[in-house]
Amino acid sequence: MNGALALRYAAALADVALEQKNAEGIKGDLNSFAEALASSSDLRNVLLSPAISNEAKQGAIARLAEAMNLAPAVRNFVYLLIDHRRTEMLGEIQQAFETELNARLGIADAQVTSAQRLSEPERQQLTAALEQRTGKKIQAHFEEDEALLGGAVVRVGSTIYDGSVREQLARLRTQMETE
Repeated sequence: MNGALALRYAAALADVALEQKNAEGIKGDLNSFAEALASSSDLRNVLLSPAISNEAKQGAIARLAEAMNLAPAVRNFVYLLIDHRRTEMLGEIQQAFETELNARLGIADAQVTSAQRLSEPERQQLTAALEQRTGKKIQAHFEEDEALLGGAVVRVGSTIYDGSVREQLARLRTQMETE
C-alpha cells in the first residue's frame, strides 16, 4: 500500500518538476531536505510528532526552507506531506521520485562493478558505450570488487553486461567443450 502511495506522490512531484523545467533543482533540493531530516533527530521529532500542530510544523519548514534555499515546489510538497500525515514516507517518496523522474527524462541507472578503480577517461568511455548501447542517458555508479579477476560487470535495470575475465573464461571453456 505505501509503495503505491509513494509512487503517486512521486509522480505528482515529477509533474511539477517537469512543468517548471526545474527537474534537477527540485531533485537536488528534495535530496538535501531528506538528508537534513535523516540527520536531525530534532527535525524528525517536530515533523513526526502528533502533538505539534501542522501550523507549527509548517513554520519550522518555512524557516528551514529559507535557510536551505529550497525551491518553493519542494517546500510546498513538504507542506502537503505534513497536511496528509505522510512525512514518515519521505525517504520512500524520494526514491520513487528519482526513479520516476529518470524514467520520464530517459535516464537509466547503471551499477558498474570492476576489479579495480577505473580512471576518469575509462569511466567516461564506458558510460558513452552504455549510452550508445541502451539509447538512454546513463547515470553510472561505480564500485570495486576485488573478487573479480579483471574486467567489469554492468547492471542497467534488469540487464547485466558481464565483461569480467571470469565470464570470458567461462565462455571460452564452453566454446572449447563444444568443438
